[in-house]
Amino acid sequence: MFEIDSMGPIARISFARGKTRNAIPIDQWPVLREAIDAIAATDARVLILRSTTKGIFCAGADIGDLSTLQQRPAERTRLRELMHGAIEALAALPIATIAAVDGGCYGAGVAIALACDIRIAGAKAAFGITPAKIGILYPASDVARLKALVGPGHAAWLLYSAMTVETNEALAIGLVEQSVRSAEAAAMALAQQIVANSPTSVAGLKRILGGDSDPDSMFDDAFGGADFTEGAVAFRERRKPDFRR
Repeated sequence: MFEIDSMGPIARISFARGKTRNAIPIDQWPVLREAIDAIAATDARVLILRSTTKGIFCAGADIGDLSTLQQRPAERTRLRELMHGAIEALAALPIATIAAVDGGCYGAGVAIALACDIRIAGAKAAFGITPAKIGILYPASDVARLKALVGPGHAAWLLYSAMTVETNEALAIGLVEQSVRSAEAAAMALAQQIVANSPTSVAGLKRILGGDSDPDSMFDDAFGGADFTEGAVAFRERRKPDFRR
């Protein structure tokens, strides 16, 4: 259900299980992890997550699979660990990641978007974190990411009510960074702007945003790097720097 493609330094993972509104079965979480690991092994400098299905980004975990967990306790732990592995692999990617949400985004789909660096919502995007509607919980790491992004009050509001918020409200509470007509078009434009910049800088800034333990050394070392050499020369020559590898 996941398709990988690339356009030079920009890679995409597309949700492509339209018949089930891109709901993710248990056995597809390792496939998502493998797709993310495959991107990590390339020269991609930006990853965009998107959907090939009109009107839906991701409906979350497959409810048909979840219902089988009532009688299969061991599978509950397996699901949690597989979800965690895929989502944390996405969060740990050393490149910029963008969720392009055109359409509905629910449950575990929101957790995937939260693991990205930037979330862009299209005009018809909608977000709902809905475990309380069916009597289950949200993984602790995903709750922590939500709380860090929107604050404890808005996190509680979204989790307890399980209500759906549309694009403008998602933007107002900080759940997304941009509200546009087409999230995919905006994500591609942003990705192109990012890849024009220094990959060393972007990767280092991502580490600092993530709480790297030695940001001062990273700051100092950057002045001795090839990207700064190119950037400084380009500045003096009044041209755009060429950071291609």
